[in-house]
Amino acid sequence: MASFKPTKVLSYPKLGEKVTEETLYWKNYKPPVQIKEFGAVSKIDFSPLPPHNYAVTASTRVHIYGLHSQEPIRNFTRFHDTAYGGSFRGDGKLLVAGSEEGLIRLFDIGGRVSLRQFKGHSKAVHATSFLSDGFRVLSGSDDLTCRVWDVASAVELSSFTEHTDYIRAIAPSKLNPDLFVTGSYDHTVKMFDVRSGNSVMTIQHGQPVECVLLYPSEALLVSTGGRYVKVWDLLKGGQQLVSLKNHHKTVTCACLSSSNKLLTASLDRHVKVYNSSYKVVHNFDCASSILSLAVAPDDEAVAVGMTNGVLSIRHRKHKEEKEALTNRRKRGPSYRFFVKGKNFVPKQDDFLVSKPVRQHLQKYDKQLKRFEVSKALDTALETWTRTTKPEVTVAVIMELIRRGTLKNALAGRDEVSLTKILNFLLKNITDPRFSRPLLTVGDIVLDLYQQVIPQSPVVERLLQRLYEILGREAELQQELLQVLGILDTLFASLMPRKEVANFGMAAAAQESQLQAA
Repeated sequence: MASFKPTKVLSYPKLGEKVTEETLYWKNYKPPVQIKEFGAVSKIDFSPLPPHNYAVTASTRVHIYGLHSQEPIRNFTRFHDTAYGGSFRGDGKLLVAGSEEGLIRLFDIGGRVSLRQFKGHSKAVHATSFLSDGFRVLSGSDDLTCRVWDVASAVELSSFTEHTDYIRAIAPSKLNPDLFVTGSYDHTVKMFDVRSGNSVMTIQHGQPVECVLLYPSEALLVSTGGRYVKVWDLLKGGQQLVSLKNHHKTVTCACLSSSNKLLTASLDRHVKVYNSSYKVVHNFDCASSILSLAVAPDDEAVAVGMTNGVLSIRHRKHKEEKEALTNRRKRGPSYRFFVKGKNFVPKQDDFLVSKPVRQHLQKYDKQLKRFEVSKALDTALETWTRTTKPEVTVAVIMELIRRGTLKNALAGRDEVSLTKILNFLLKNITDPRFSRPLLTVGDIVLDLYQQVIPQSPVVERLLQRLYEILGREAELQQELLQVLGILDTLFASLMPRKEVANFGMAAAAQESQLQAA
């Protein structure tokens, strides 16, 4: 008696992600280095000048880290309450930060004591920055005002009160020291001109605005709020160019890479990288919800701050490090153990003593071996198998077709098992990898159960959907046959007569072989 042959599960091609140069570029980062801070990391800002240290604002302090250090090289802890918005000046020598108590403090990077304190806000100051001239400080507060301060005298120069809710985002212009953009929880983004004393442009974002970002050319503006990332054309009066909805929770921050590629981060724990067409080309996963994001100059590092107080830093791999990794020697003893005897060649007079290999069968194969076809199909339709390994289910169906027992396996089903079969068919019957055997299953199911009375409403609805899908597939097949006929006619008209005759003879021979089969 012949031994039982296990069901052969075919390996189908999988549609993988398209690998581009940008994908490879953003995958070229080391595993993240995680640093525990004292509270949620609300702001990260890289110094514009070498060695590109970065300021991390968390809890009641601002820490300055070196690009490759895991311990702060300088601490600013003069805050009595939570600090917000630590930002460098353009020369990297001064740093400004707001606080929950409404004060704004100015620090010298080389010292520890604050050089200036700006008093005037009545509520927390969440957003601070320098205007591009370096002599004025910009602040946005929960008291609904945005103010400009003089660095030398610590005097308030201007105050703007057009927003009707908290101001949580500001972006000063680098080309014009008198222009800046603010984002507020009143769903608006406004551009202000210090010289005129009021806003010169208002944009409706439609959600509470968490972050605003200007491109280097300052022709484009990015605003984030809710699940949306929107890009606006400032040269056309704030016309919306694109609205992105790639995150499934609130988008909290955004930044630009050295090549002006947009990066966004959200409370859904994902950092997404977009290309110039605003298509997602890469994704960084984090352990907790993200509040802050920054990219170092030349994309040397990507820093992420999270709500659980963890600062995550990913550094770029360099060519020397990759070569050292590939040239690293394997452990001698374990390697020699695994290759032992691999190159052994038997001699001519040697006798081979073979040990019978025990055959391990899957559960559905054991049931097929006992001719329990219904149970084998039930096993192949278990939830994990049919959702993650549909090729296994299809392989069992093909084996039942080969045996001629598919109809017996499908007959006599109750509502639960029939619902599983119908759901699997509806999900996979249009997949070109599985359509041939599943179309056969669909025809048999309709023949067996379409006229069965009584039926549950669920089964009846699923059968109706299956009937409609099979009808559409039949129409598509007819249209494809018509197209093939037209193409054959065109090809025949383009070929010389002798080749047409040979082609006709070959087609007739092939048709006769098919009829004989």
